Amino acid sequence: MTEPMNASDIRSAVRERYGRYAESEPARSSCGCGPSDCCESESVESSIQWYDEASLVDLPEDVTGLSLGCGDPVTLAELQPGQTVLDLGSGGGIDCFLAARKVGPTGYVIGVDMTPAMLEKARANQGKMSAENVDFRLGEIEHLPVADASVDVIISNCVINLSPDKPQVFREAYRVLKPGGRLAVSDMVTDGPLPEYIKTNLSAWAGCVAGALDIHDYIAAIEAAGFVNVNYTAEYFPAEMVDQAVEELGETIRFEDRTDPSIYRALFSARISGYKPG
Repeated sequence: MTEPMNASDIRSAVRERYGRYAESEPARSSCGCGPSDCCESESVESSIQWYDEASLVDLPEDVTGLSLGCGDPVTLAELQPGQTVLDLGSGGGIDCFLAARKVGPTGYVIGVDMTPAMLEKARANQGKMSAENVDFRLGEIEHLPVADASVDVIISNCVINLSPDKPQVFREAYRVLKPGGRLAVSDMVTDGPLPEYIKTNLSAWAGCVAGALDIHDYIAAIEAAGFVNVNYTAEYFPAEMVDQAVEELGETIRFEDRTDPSIYRALFSARISGYKPG
């Protein structure tokens, strides 16, 4: 019988992996939270593919090069001037800086990340951009260093799937949101449960694969925390990217029948939103 994953081990694996990304020189812009360990392959598209090109104008390469997400939660959130925004797992800061532009000088953006090397990069980037309305904080998304009912909008980009306690993440999100506040996240999810040999692999956890929940379980966890009007849209990966992922990861993520077309929809990026009742 397979032993249950230890939450501390999972966090350590994730922190170590993303610390390596932050410390790499130059930043590896091909890295991303997708169906493969794409930081080992320059052939995989950059994760900045998810963003509108115009939104990236004037962002330093040190910011775009540390884009590790699977979507564009800032656009999904439809931010307004003056709002307070919280980014769960802010990494190198790309979504925080994009959000800061949307909320303007009267708004405020908080980025929380548990990896010190990522925070160091984000704060250095903040200095280059003179982004005075952004505050980066060290912390775990299961235990946010943020006051109750103090945030208008929560965003997150391919990070919640890395948590070993997703229901606690959503409870914390609910706690810090103001009544009527919005949750808008991009994340990796599955259509059906993942096999145990993937779920118990630390490398796969850190690579955004093993931690991915079935979309229906993901939505149920958000609703259990108290959110309402929860919905999602799916964006599937190109077939050639899935094929490459299977070959590169080998025994880490293997599929018994590659001819089954459903394999290409088994893992996907979801745009998920919900609201805290007003």
